[in-house]
Amino acid sequence: MYRYIYLCFSLLLCLTVRNLRAQEWRNPFDFPILLSGNFGELRSDHFHAGIDFKTQNVEGKPVRAVQDGYISRLVISPWGYGHALYINHPNGATTVYGHLQQFAAHITAHVKEQQYAHESFSIDLTFPPEQFPVRKGQTIALAGNTGSSAGPHLHFEIRNTGTGMLYDPLEYYKDRVKDTRPPRIEGFMAYPVEGKGVINGSNRKAEIRPNERIEAWGEITFAVKAYDYMDGVPNIYGVRRIAMAIDTQVVFSSHIDCFSPAETRYLNSFIDYEAWKTQRSFYMKTSVDPGNRLSFVQHINRGVLHINEERIYRISFRLRDLYGNLTQHTLLVQGRKQDIPAPRTEGEYFHWKSENRFGAKGIRLTIPAGNLYDDFYFCYNMLTSATLPESIHVLHDRPVPLHDKALLSLRLPVNPANADDIHTYGIVRLQGKKAIWIGGNHRDGWIDTNIRELGSYAIMQDIQPPVITPVNPATWTGNRRITLRISDNLSGVQDYRGEIDGQFVLFEFDGKKGLVSYRFDPARLAQGSHKLRFTLTDACGNRSEYNHTFIW
Repeated sequence: MYRYIYLCFSLLLCLTVRNLRAQEWRNPFDFPILLSGNFGELRSDHFHAGIDFKTQNVEGKPVRAVQDGYISRLVISPWGYGHALYINHPNGATTVYGHLQQFAAHITAHVKEQQYAHESFSIDLTFPPEQFPVRKGQTIALAGNTGSSAGPHLHFEIRNTGTGMLYDPLEYYKDRVKDTRPPRIEGFMAYPVEGKGVINGSNRKAEIRPNERIEAWGEITFAVKAYDYMDGVPNIYGVRRIAMAIDTQVVFSSHIDCFSPAETRYLNSFIDYEAWKTQRSFYMKTSVDPGNRLSFVQHINRGVLHINEERIYRISFRLRDLYGNLTQHTLLVQGRKQDIPAPRTEGEYFHWKSENRFGAKGIRLTIPAGNLYDDFYFCYNMLTSATLPESIHVLHDRPVPLHDKALLSLRLPVNPANADDIHTYGIVRLQGKKAIWIGGNHRDGWIDTNIRELGSYAIMQDIQPPVITPVNPATWTGNRRITLRISDNLSGVQDYRGEIDGQFVLFEFDGKKGLVSYRFDPARLAQGSHKLRFTLTDACGNRSEYNHTFIW
């Protein structure tokens, strides 16, 4: 019942903005539209929330408002969307423009004042309708490559202002983008339901070539690896519509045309998460986990297929894009009665709908109800490492995503009463040879932290201060810019501050490159001799300082 109500509500939200398509939405650029990313594309831990406009491989192209409205929000961050603008429109939509190089001059002036007032580069501002009204076609910014962008482009979203619901912007620009190319299937994955099915005599999942025939018995499911394409560009895109049928009955379909931001992490249930984590391959499942509440997925019996007759079953897949370009493929499954291996029952049984707890020496784990997508038997192991002073806690023997958060507590290796440096210890997640700092809060000899996936965790200590490296200081005066490279070995940059002659100055932070830079500001910096002081602190409180005298 909950899923039915949720689905109806989400579909109603999608329908509320359908009338917007009747209006003409301006191209945010003055040149033809080409896309490097589409709506709903599969990304790490999320569905892509908009479309990515190509900017002819350069930064600095003027970005224009697509409709009348007003700037309601502005965000600057070294990560994420970088420099981003949000514009509210009278028709009930909000458009988002991300990875901008800089804003229009009158906006930039106000933002800079606020950054100095808050003494912070990162900032999140909201505005009333009368402060920054915009007209359709007005230049609001220049396109860039800020934040977590992998190259120059404009990330563009259309949202419902009231609900935050995300819509496919390509529907509003469909007639200005050419696409005659259908999606292409790269491969399939077949899964026997544990204890209830078998494929080719095994209870393990199997990669299936498009023309390969398999033998199966009992309950099985599938996943498909596929991409979409557009004319005139080499990029690959996400697949908008997928349907799977057994013989003539459609048992699964997905249609990614809108979704709520609260749904985006369900991507980890929509895909074969283990294949993504271990092979970096996106296989889209045509079955639905019991804890998956995606609104754009429909199914019969959760997409589970019952092979219970010794005959040929035709498993057909139909993939379609926004333009109606269609790819079809049929897998042949020979029903062959086989012994079905008993399910594995070692370990603690975790139920997707319940709170799950686990404890062992030096570890406590609490997963709140609703954070798992399916049931499984949880396996725990503790390992020692030659490179780590403390044990490695292996939470399960395969990758498992968590929808929100679980509480992980690990016992500290030292007595807090005798350790002045206790704050330098934190929890890390281990991926191969890489340690990713999670940190945590200290409590009575334990460290508590929130995690978002099961995996390998350990405690590490960070006592090494971050590093500040001047970049070509001889050119600073001539270029009227100070540039420093900042880095940290483990816990990561937590905070930084630049001062000239004891007064705060605004250093911009490019997170991708690890560079901070200050542009000489004649309104705040007189010519003459000056003393630069730059301090950098990591997440464990380790601190570095750089001092330099320069003449301008």
